[in-house]
Amino acid sequence: MNVLAISSSPRRNGNSFLLAEAVLKGVRETGHATELVYLDDYLKGFLRDCRQCRNAEGQCTINDDFETLLWEKFLKADAVILATPLYWYGISGQLKTFFDRIFCYIAASYPAASEVLDQLCGKRIVLTLSSEESYVGAPLGVLHELQEYARYTHSTFVGVVQGFGNRRGDVLADPSEPINRAYHLGKRLFEIQVTDYRIDTPRSGSVWKRTDEPCSYAGCN
Repeated sequence: MNVLAISSSPRRNGNSFLLAEAVLKGVRETGHATELVYLDDYLKGFLRDCRQCRNAEGQCTINDDFETLLWEKFLKADAVILATPLYWYGISGQLKTFFDRIFCYIAASYPAASEVLDQLCGKRIVLTLSSEESYVGAPLGVLHELQEYARYTHSTFVGVVQGFGNRRGDVLADPSEPINRAYHLGKRLFEIQVTDYRIDTPRSGSVWKRTDEPCSYAGCN
């Protein structure tokens, strides 16, 4: 599988980046291909009115490398790690612009929109989030936005690792060990079971598959 991490912080090698890097380390150890990119290297302009800025062939005319990032990396990925600091209780402006710009390539006015739509769907999504604030409600806006993105694109929001810190590298000292949690999430990226029940969803009485073998763990007795 191909796994892409997008670091959206304007500060390179910051805390959300370190968390994403840890996820990718776990992914690589399970034999998958990984790549990490800085969003600032590709994204230079905001979304504009496509009716005004498309050229005669229907192509976007914003002069940056967003199209390369979209076609060559994002669409080809089986899983995407989105790394962002918590800014004003939301994602970074860069990451929001990334999602906004996708619209230009799924609109009917784009010649290859159907191809983009096909490749946009069905990915595994992971969020690595850094924040100075540890209040449990602080990241809820981010979680909701990415969950809705996953729902909209028939993708799977696998999980989130949040680390607390402000200065570069603070998450390394976080006693909740977010780096370790990120690493283990990466190890299980393609195995994690995600359930989203409705009241009429068929389901068994047990969440996990069980066997009749006796438990060998000392704490079972």
